[in-house]
Amino acid sequence: MLKVKEVKAKSILNKSKIFDYCLNPYTGCQINCTYCYARLFMRRYSGHSETWGEFVDVKVNAPEVLKKQLDKAKKGTVWISSVCDPYQPLEAKYALTRCCLKELAKRQFPVNIQTKSKLVLRDLDLFQEFETIEVGLTITTDDEQVAKLFEPRATSVEERFRVLEKIHSLGIKTFAFVGPLLPGNPERLIERLEEKADKIFIDRMNYLNSVRGFYHQLGLHKETSDRFFHEYKERLISELKKRKMKFEVLF
Repeated sequence: MLKVKEVKAKSILNKSKIFDYCLNPYTGCQINCTYCYARLFMRRYSGHSETWGEFVDVKVNAPEVLKKQLDKAKKGTVWISSVCDPYQPLEAKYALTRCCLKELAKRQFPVNIQTKSKLVLRDLDLFQEFETIEVGLTITTDDEQVAKLFEPRATSVEERFRVLEKIHSLGIKTFAFVGPLLPGNPERLIERLEEKADKIFIDRMNYLNSVRGFYHQLGLHKETSDRFFHEYKERLISELKKRKMKFEVLF
């Protein structure tokens, strides 16, 4: 059973090593991806005894704290989110991501959003208020069954393709994060992403030792090898080049 706790945050706009800032309206994530790097340290960091995916702290004052921080912050790109999905199911009730986006839009801070949820479509009106914004969907495989095993509470792969297409059709800059690479058909994956994403990012499983046992339970032994990741990467790159799509490999 999910344990939900409403908390007050002292800070919501924090420095990031990837972008200028990161913003996490929640601590914990209902989507509960097996491979999530946050599950390696966030339980200890947050003081929770529950396993990852079974707790979420809702930072109910996030918009107010953000507004105060923006008064003093130097303009820079804000990553939403680094250790949770900003559109996990609880967002439908609390709307913290939406309220934070309103504050960021007022100040025109550039925004980078990454999610696996169709709920992101709720905020299309706000996205169009930004001068600079990128919205990305994490799509790790084209195989629906594989996705359900590794991303049990995420929006279906098919729906994620449709979400990305909808956002892109409005002229909003989009990206697809193909990582960590999960078993599937790389050529078909790129075919489905064509004309939906302005850029593709590719990454491997970087926390493999922590999830190797899960792979092996599923009979996926070769999919944990360096050979698998490099061969899969080369097939992706070949298809991307053939279709003249922009991409970046992160490993």
